[in-house]
Amino acid sequence: MPEWGLNLHAAGGGNSATIDRPRYRSDDARMPILPRYLLFLLLTLGSSALHAQDHDQPATPVAATATPAQTLDQLGSQLDAVKTALNDKTSKASLVDLRSTTLNVQDQSRQLAASLAPRMAALQAQLAVLGPAPAKGAPPEAPEVSSQRRQLNQQSAALDAQIKQAQLLDQNALQLAAQIAGIRNDQFQSRLASRTATPFSRAFWADPVRALPDDLARLKRLAARGLDAFDEAWQPANRQPLLWCLIAAGLLLGGGRRLLVRILRALTTHSLPEGRLRRSAMAAAVALASVATTGLAAQLVYLALNWNDILDPDLDALAGSVVQLVCFAAFVSGLTRALLSVRRPTWRLPELSDIAARRLRHLPWLLGGAVLLLGMIERIGRAIGSSLPATVSLRGLTALVISALIGSTLLHLRRVRQQLAASGIEPGRRPLWVGLLVAAAILSVILSVLCVATGYIALASFVAMQMLWVGLIVATLYLVLHLLHDLFETALSPEGRSGQRLQSAFGIAPTTLEQTSTILTGLSRIVFVLVALSAVLAPFGAGPTDLIASVRQTFSSIKLGQLPIDPGSIVTGVLVFVVGLIALRTLKRWLSEQLLPKTTMEPGMRDSLVTLLGYLGGLLVFVLTLAALHVDLTSITWIVSALSVGIGFGLQAIVQNFISGLILLAERPVKVGDWVSISGVEGDIRRINVRATEIQLWDRSTVIVPNSQLITQNVRNVTQSNALGRAQIKLPMPLDTNPGKVRELMLEVLGAHPGTLAAPAPYVLLENLDGGSMTFNCVAYVASPREVAGVKSELLFEMLERLRLARLPLIQPQLIRTLPPLPTGDDDRD
Repeated sequence: MPEWGLNLHAAGGGNSATIDRPRYRSDDARMPILPRYLLFLLLTLGSSALHAQDHDQPATPVAATATPAQTLDQLGSQLDAVKTALNDKTSKASLVDLRSTTLNVQDQSRQLAASLAPRMAALQAQLAVLGPAPAKGAPPEAPEVSSQRRQLNQQSAALDAQIKQAQLLDQNALQLAAQIAGIRNDQFQSRLASRTATPFSRAFWADPVRALPDDLARLKRLAARGLDAFDEAWQPANRQPLLWCLIAAGLLLGGGRRLLVRILRALTTHSLPEGRLRRSAMAAAVALASVATTGLAAQLVYLALNWNDILDPDLDALAGSVVQLVCFAAFVSGLTRALLSVRRPTWRLPELSDIAARRLRHLPWLLGGAVLLLGMIERIGRAIGSSLPATVSLRGLTALVISALIGSTLLHLRRVRQQLAASGIEPGRRPLWVGLLVAAAILSVILSVLCVATGYIALASFVAMQMLWVGLIVATLYLVLHLLHDLFETALSPEGRSGQRLQSAFGIAPTTLEQTSTILTGLSRIVFVLVALSAVLAPFGAGPTDLIASVRQTFSSIKLGQLPIDPGSIVTGVLVFVVGLIALRTLKRWLSEQLLPKTTMEPGMRDSLVTLLGYLGGLLVFVLTLAALHVDLTSITWIVSALSVGIGFGLQAIVQNFISGLILLAERPVKVGDWVSISGVEGDIRRINVRATEIQLWDRSTVIVPNSQLITQNVRNVTQSNALGRAQIKLPMPLDTNPGKVRELMLEVLGAHPGTLAAPAPYVLLENLDGGSMTFNCVAYVASPREVAGVKSELLFEMLERLRLARLPLIQPQLIRTLPPLPTGDDDRD
């Protein structure tokens, strides 16, 4: 991203100090990095509307036919030229160009060293074949062999010197690039800290008024050159291409965008299934249509005016820069229009009310028009070499306009929420990241306005441009992530057409498709979030952190024992810890709620896996935090010693329980959901924590059992390895009962119940004859021990009813106690 109005040099005539303009060379009308980043994120959708060129002009390439020695000399000369330009205070070379040249030298040096390495290996292999030279006193070798070894040694020494020289150039270029980055950081810090007179004073407006005649004269000269170029384009040789290009551009701007949107809408409706993918694809199509049609129209106007290379180099650079600016403004407007979707609320991606969308219906045009107008003024001022006071005024105007647009948008949204609340409609809850983004925008608007009011125009312009930059990156990322999520979800849905084809063609299980969709969605989110973060942080690479260098230097001398107290390291450590915990929590939630439920794992296994991952992730976050704090173990020896003593005396049980918890998670003798019995405690395991395990009893109370007891004591696991349950019923009946009939009836009842298993099959045993009664033992198996009580109760109800209908009474308990013992011998019973 260019340094938006923060370069320090004097422009035109006038004062010697202060805010500089972005440097775009007259021979480089390339797209700035800001729109290039945004277009990169959008073009990942699979479409390309524009051709983006590199921003920096590459260094002079080394001739392909040059020898390695010549190449090294040329690269060394380029590096010396960069050093000379850095030391020359009067040099007008841009630091960006110098750093680009340095990095190019580093890249070529590395490539040269890599290309020479195979040749060196080949020479060493030839020397190995020849072997070492004969020792003193040994028979001499053939003169040809000795001569060849000598030549190979000379070539190897020369090649080794070239490789080392290339590696040295690589290191020197790397150090020089770091030095240039440091210089840019220092300049960036001084630019942000620069201050002018407040706009509420006469001194601020006196200089622009004084420089106005010169600026108007330069503007008239540019306008005259432009009119001359148009007159030349109107000549008969160029008139027909001019008219055709202008007519085509007018048609594109007049109805081309709407026509393209309708075509894309029809294609989306007919080619995509109903669902969220159609909505997100339509939003992307609206944004792409705006960029494609407007950018193509701007390119046609440029071709019309520069048909046969009519424009001089300065006008050509200005025209090319304006074309890129139009593309960027169209992107801003199209993206905002796609997200608001005022006319089609059902196609709207964000959770935004219709009232809020209608309130913001003019925002796409206002935002795109402001970007285009301010960018045009800036580029024209740069082309004419406007005075420094005019540049400062433009920066202040840019900061105020962008802050006003963003501030008014936030105000409209706040009023809509208040209006909905007053009408009894509860506004939707904002996600955490939206609340943080809104709070940051409010603070940035206030800061930008205050900086303009107090004369810190450069800082105000920087803050305003970062608001626009971050907002566009977040909006683009939001659209891309929604599109990718809907694309994977639709393409890999087991019920969808493509998902069914994959299942039939490759035999993929439905759960596998769902897991693949979830994994691809998660990976794509990670990739694009990292790309967006790198884009957001790119403008800050020039060194805003150097603003607190003095504070860090003040506190760097403070130490806690041997541990230095560095505010920057503390802030970094806290950020690493917080971000690590958030990322770990998000990953655990994603695994437990999205990925693992779609697998064939048992709930207990899933919970154990997530818990173990939490332990390992927490340890990794702790190690990364120590690394961010630059903590050395020698600096915390006393802490380690204290922990050792504590573990030796008072923390043995805690450490034992912790290790036991890890063993439980790894070996899984018991897991979450198991029905266990230990030391008189019987119930279901609900959670395995770091120190103890929670067991829920049948009365819904919870017993906390230390993990070590589950390892060292005997534990009865009723549900281990999917154990079956056994429902056992004993029925005492009189001796005159027909046992065959009872057995047949009981087996029929046991086999007819839906909860009993056919294998192992139910059975009925005549268990005992005692006290004038016979006892039948009825056994049936169920799928789980947890079902035994319910199935047994239902079987008893059914058996009693069937026995009553068959007139087969049970013996009374009182009768069992009073009956005499059975007669022995051959005595007959009456």
